[in-house]
Formats: sequence, C-alpha cells, structure tokens
Amino acid sequence: MDSKEIDLHKFDNIRPLANGEVKHAIEELVANEDLIEALRYIKPDLNADKFIAHMRTCKTKEEFKSVMAYETVMTIAKKTTFSLTISGRSRLPEGNPACTFISNHRDIVLDPAFLNVMLYDVGYGMTQIAIGDNLLIKPWIETVVRLNNAFIVKRGVSGRQQLEASITLSRYIHHAIKETRESIWIAQREGRAKDSNDKTQTSILKMLNMGGDSKDILANIMSLNIVPISISYEFDPCDFLKAQEFQLKRDNPEFVKSKRDDLLAMETGILNNKGRVHFTIGTPVNNALSCLDHSLEKTELYNAIASTIDREIYTHYRFYPCNYVAYDMITGTKRFADMYSLKDKNFFEEYLQNQLDKIVIPGKDEAFLRHKILEMYTNPLRNYLNV
Repeated sequence: MDSKEIDLHKFDNIRPLANGEVKHAIEELVANEDLIEALRYIKPDLNADKFIAHMRTCKTKEEFKSVMAYETVMTIAKKTTFSLTISGRSRLPEGNPACTFISNHRDIVLDPAFLNVMLYDVGYGMTQIAIGDNLLIKPWIETVVRLNNAFIVKRGVSGRQQLEASITLSRYIHHAIKETRESIWIAQREGRAKDSNDKTQTSILKMLNMGGDSKDILANIMSLNIVPISISYEFDPCDFLKAQEFQLKRDNPEFVKSKRDDLLAMETGILNNKGRVHFTIGTPVNNALSCLDHSLEKTELYNAIASTIDREIYTHYRFYPCNYVAYDMITGTKRFADMYSLKDKNFFEEYLQNQLDKIVIPGKDEAFLRHKILEMYTNPLRNYLNV
C-alpha cells in the first residue's frame, strides 16, 4: 500500500478515494452521461470519446488532479477571468510541511480549485479539499470530488450526530496533516459569507481542536500548521443571487435554499465573469498563536485565534476599482475618488444595474438589493481599514 494511502475504513464516509479505487470510480463516471453533459457547459466543443480515453489513462488521484482536474480548472479560468494570480509564496513554511490552508470563501467550487492549480504551478502540490455534503447533489458529483481528493463535511445533522460528525472530521484532518502529510484547504466558516464580511467562525476552530492529541487547545490548533489565504475576486458572479437570498430571508425568516438553488449558484459561479482573481498566501499563524495566553477562558481563546487568522486575511486582500467605487457609493463620500476613474465608476454602476436586473422575485426591493450588493464589494475594504 502506498505510504500516503489511508485506512480505508476509519473514515470511509468522508475520505477521498484511495488510489486503489480510482479505476472503478473512473469507469463509473464514463458510464454516466451527466458528467459529459456538465463538461460541455464549460467546453462546448468537447470530444467525449477523446476525453473519456484521456480520463482512463489516470491510475492515481495525483494523475487525475494534475491532468483532468487541472485542465478543466484552467479552461474555466481562461474563459471566465481576466487574470488568475497568486502571491506570498515566500511565506510558505520552509521544507513544504503539510499545512491547513484557511481562507475566506467567495465561490462554492472554484476557491479551492483555483488555489490548487496555482499551488501546483509553483511546485507546492495540491491540497485535500473540505466540501459540504449539501453540494453533492448528484452521485457523480460526489465521485468526482472524492476522486479529486476532497473530503466530505457532513451538514444537516443535529445533536449527537453533529458532534460525532465533527469529531470524525477533525480526526481526519489531523490524520491528513500528521500521518499522510497532505495539506488541506478549509473555509473559515460554514458556507460563504454572503455579504463578504469575512470572519472566522469559532465553531470551525472548535471542530479542529476535537481531533488533537492534547488537552491544550493551542497545541492542537498549532499542530495543524494553519496558513491563512486571502481571496479577492474583482466581480462575484453570484452577487445578485446572494442579494436575492438576503431579501427572501428578510421577507420570510423560514426561507431555506433548495438543492436547485445550490446547483444554480455552482453553475453561475463557474460559468460567469469574475474579472481579476487573486490569492495571497498569508503568514503562518503559529508564531502569533504562541504568544497568546494559554490561561484565557476557552471562548476568549477561540476568539483570539479567530482574530489572528482574520487579521492575516484582511491585511492581504487585493482591491479593485469596484471596491473603492462601492465604498464611496454606500457611504456617500469621495474618500477613495483618487483610486478610480470616471470610466471605472460608470462601468461599475452599469454592472450593478445589470446584476440587479437579473433578480426576479415577488415584491422586489431594488433599494435593499442594491445596498446588499454594494456591501459585498465594500466590506473587504472596511475590514482592511479596521485592521
């Protein structure tokens, strides 16, 4: 057995596929026409026979990730971004130890996918990816993500089941970092921050602590080698869907998204324009965490750890004219007027109206929706200024 293969039973419900399962998984996929149909949205001229033959040449997850997944993600990037860049490589820990990359979260699918192809390009290696089971809408999607080295975060369970799921997830993450020595990516919160007010949830940190070997919270968290990542999209294709959800929840507190809503968000995020996209690798937080007071009450300690991660994310945002325009629009000031031109302002105002026009719901409150979209482009700048 490969030294990086994991116990096939301990984490069966959530783990990525093992290399010994790759061949069977690929045969499952090629027998499912839904995969080819989905790929044609990304690449209309796809030659299905050639693609299937290419996929069958992959014998390991590494081959699948570095060939099939890489090519698919780069096709998306070329079609839907003006640029896809990464900085901060020099901040990666020396010797390439396994790290837990924690980032803010903009796109359901593409945040970790973009990160992986860029890490691969700089020679770091692709990470394992945490993905919520609410997104595994069809069986073939689960096969693809597990083949692509994703592990599953159980959601929609409660009480004792939630506790057990959190413990298992945490133990798996510690196992991946310490035993198989593979880096992982996880978002700083469950789901995306719909208003882009990115804050690390202490519930994520409590989960990460559960699988540690020590009774010391800081020791358990530090053993995961957390490296914050700051993600900056010039344009969020799903901004209008997020604004729409805000109004639907405002008007009906019982509103819950459907699987169809999740699928639409995935499709919209993947297929539409994002402008410039930049990832910044922040400073590993262990040095900062080692300075925290171990005697802090648990709640205070978790809050301090979250704040440490947040500062790194806020400090390394990259801003675009739309962020400065949105800030001035929402505050009614000209504080950042020197950061954009009249052309930039007119472009963003036209973009904003076009996104608003896509929203078709009963009792559409355009002033509210406009404000929510402006918040999405303003909040990262606000957080940066507060730091």
